[in-house]
Amino acid sequence: MIALCVAATGLAQTQGQVPRPGEVPGQPQPRPAPSVALVDRIVAVVGKEVITLSELTERREFAERQLQRQGTPLPDRAQLERQILERLIVDKAQMQLARDSGIRVEEIQLDRALERVAEQNKMSLPEFRQALEKDGVAFDRFREEVRQQIQMQRLREREVDDRIEVSDAEIDQLLSDAKAEGSARSEYNLAHVLVRLPEQASPEQIDTARKKAEKARAEAGAGSDFAKVAASYSDAPDALQGGAMGWRAEDRLPELFASAAKAMKAGEVSGVLRSPGGFHVIKLVDRRGVGDGGAPVQQTHARHILIRTSEVVSETDARRRLTDLRERIVTGGADFAELARLNSADGSASRGGDLDWILPGDTVPDFERAMNALKIGEVSQPVKTPFGWHLIQVTERREAGMTQDRRRMQARQAIKERKSDDAYQDWLRLLRDRTYVELRLEDR
Repeated sequence: MIALCVAATGLAQTQGQVPRPGEVPGQPQPRPAPSVALVDRIVAVVGKEVITLSELTERREFAERQLQRQGTPLPDRAQLERQILERLIVDKAQMQLARDSGIRVEEIQLDRALERVAEQNKMSLPEFRQALEKDGVAFDRFREEVRQQIQMQRLREREVDDRIEVSDAEIDQLLSDAKAEGSARSEYNLAHVLVRLPEQASPEQIDTARKKAEKARAEAGAGSDFAKVAASYSDAPDALQGGAMGWRAEDRLPELFASAAKAMKAGEVSGVLRSPGGFHVIKLVDRRGVGDGGAPVQQTHARHILIRTSEVVSETDARRRLTDLRERIVTGGADFAELARLNSADGSASRGGDLDWILPGDTVPDFERAMNALKIGEVSQPVKTPFGWHLIQVTERREAGMTQDRRRMQARQAIKERKSDDAYQDWLRLLRDRTYVELRLEDR
């Protein structure tokens, strides 16, 4: 065990001191053994870095608070600790690769991300900071966690998502299947447990992983809270969220999951499923039917003016500029298109801010919500999105079916999303296997 310790030793005896009972004056006396207080120790070495016990304890305590807020029964502490250590190892491996690859997050991008997190929790950033600190989470530490999440997401996009290929034959097959099913399409709300296998796993490793997955399946099947089972056993990044995958259309699920879910009833837990990356257990939380993908949908013709924030343009400045522009349009009769050409930082500025016809899902949620709330001809108040601040105006709406090009584009995205989960888990497995890891958690 490698430990960082503080030793407290007595001061050396000096001449003239009164001898203690049993001491012989003038003779060297044995020194008392130093008292040692354990401060911290290393529980794992990951590549060029270490994970300390205090780091593991802090993450475990945070996870326990998170599970309690979700109403999830707490797993066995030692079991949860081992699961969290494995996630810390994978995170460390990703962060080392991200830094070595030159992936950085600018401070202004980090600030925007933190503001979005606060908004999602229906708080201002100062209120969110107070809530964190009340919960025992240092804001600076949380800020660095968010930075790392952004870096790991960008690493995933570069190493996994951008390398996924979708063939025309795959698109043709998906569209053919959808046409055959007609309106009988389903969406599934799933939760899952993943027990990851190393690359080129030995028979012993496969057997150990299978037994772990079977134990998770047995507990879930016996009525244990599935979120607790996921937190206890799953190697997936969403384990502490109960393994929740949320609502997914059938064509956006990994094929292994989609095939199993079709035969399941709501609330049912699958058997142990095997993929190249490991063993899985899924729970079908709920299912619902969705309309025919060929049915007409509402399309919106809109235009906008975008002001991006920067080191020289603050959030307040951007909002004030758009408020002034809106006043000129609404009360002064100024031309929206002309002001967009002169002021918008978007590529649509040359077209007077025209975004053409927009379908549901084409824009980020904040923009879409604000746009959908407008009447035709109405100009929005300043709207904030990850891209900056916008003024939005709706010029037309219509009900129309999707073009064939749009169908193919959506099919391509669905196939890419389906492949992404499996590809990401395979990539994490390879990264974990290729990273030097030395475990010392049991060195008590």
